[in-house]
Amino acid sequence: MLREDTVFGPIFSRRLGSSLGINLLPRNGKICNFDCIYCECGWNKDGRSDQVIPTAADVRSALEDKLRECLLAGTPIDSITFSGDGEPTLNPEFPRIIRDTLELRDAFYPAAKVSVLTNATRIGRPEVFEALRLVDNPILKLDAPTPELAARINRPSGRYSVEEIVEGMERFEGNFIMQTMFLRSADFDTSSREVLFPWMDIVRRVHPREIMVYTIDRPTPAEGLQKFTEAEMRVLVQPLIDEGFNIQIKG
Repeated sequence: MLREDTVFGPIFSRRLGSSLGINLLPRNGKICNFDCIYCECGWNKDGRSDQVIPTAADVRSALEDKLRECLLAGTPIDSITFSGDGEPTLNPEFPRIIRDTLELRDAFYPAAKVSVLTNATRIGRPEVFEALRLVDNPILKLDAPTPELAARINRPSGRYSVEEIVEGMERFEGNFIMQTMFLRSADFDTSSREVLFPWMDIVRRVHPREIMVYTIDRPTPAEGLQKFTEAEMRVLVQPLIDEGFNIQIKG
């Protein structure tokens, strides 16, 4: 499900409401340093026909036009959300684009939140970390508590260290949202004790202000994946809820 525009929507998001999307990657392709088995955009190998990344000037122009159009039409926007076809922080002008977006948000929709959905692999880079600290909702993915399970679910390219991701999350001092996908296959089950308990320990360690727990909602490139119900996920995370963690559960 590849986006066609740099700025798209607004669409209804299960987690963010009326969400105006920003795709910082090719309009008709996909660039990501993950190749998640559940990604609604498909496998990376199937999105290589377009490798053109929009510039900061391109994004600013498209966003300004769209915000003006929505304002004149009376279209509500709850969140301006960086998602799109891959990992948004891979755009080399990501920090500048964040600053431009905050400026335009303040001018057109000051009540809207600016959200970034990221796999958190680049939060160790100072310029990316500082940009993410500026937005209302830095939403950092952590699907697996071990590199072995991450290799199965997220299929990262290059070196991937769960410990380094967790250390990076700690630097946010709790002012971020953790996002975790719950799913199972013939090879793994994220509800199993050996996965769930270490993941909960990481949650306690980084203590995010909110946790988004969700499951498969659209067709996936890998076959044989199974989703959880909201009720099942609530039972799984109930110990954290009892400890006072703010958890949003979406089936």
